[in-house]
Amino acid sequence: MKKILIVEDDKKIAQLEQAYLEMGGYETFCVYDGADVEAEAEKNQYDLILLDLMLPNCSGHTICENLRKKTDIPILMVTALGESVDVIRGLGLGADDYITKPFDPAQLVARVKAHLERYERLVGKASEKKEELPESKITVQNVCIYPENWKVYVDGKEVRLPGKEFELLLFLARNANMVFSREQLFERIWGYDYESDAATVSVHINRIREKIEREPKKPKIIDTVWGVGYRLNN
Repeated sequence: MKKILIVEDDKKIAQLEQAYLEMGGYETFCVYDGADVEAEAEKNQYDLILLDLMLPNCSGHTICENLRKKTDIPILMVTALGESVDVIRGLGLGADDYITKPFDPAQLVARVKAHLERYERLVGKASEKKEELPESKITVQNVCIYPENWKVYVDGKEVRLPGKEFELLLFLARNANMVFSREQLFERIWGYDYESDAATVSVHINRIREKIEREPKKPKIIDTVWGVGYRLNN
């Protein structure tokens, strides 16, 4: 059973999230104080973290940034409607996605399920890997991507990319020299049936550039095709 850590200072909202997630077949645990989150996340092995941004004693942004340095599991932000600046900042710190309050509990469960399934497909289970097969590799300029091992190397040095960043880079690398709009990338990587969010894609592209480009402000690998979208140059 997958374990979800719910970080929410409003106990009524936390209990609502907990009830629907448990009905969806997940094991949950709630933390109400920002100062307790990192210790709980390190003590127990969770598969996904549902993180409210407005927390007592430690902000959700700080928690997200610290957790992302230690784990690649999906982190979903929960934000108040209209907090676009907080959303962009949270995505920039490594969150995979966000959901706004008030939310449809059924949509929350569906979003959690989608992220868990995508993460599991990316990482895979070590016991299911066929060791006799050679490790596949995609090389893009000075970047090497290993899809089976979920690893990325730049100039021979490994860099860590959390779920959505890795999936986005891998998709672009597998479709090198093709231009994709933000909407197309959003649909391919996030895959939700609601209006796409250009900020989500743009922030993830910028985070990838910071890790693989020699000059992120003058990218050579992932180009912005103005008025259209993005292209990875092989």
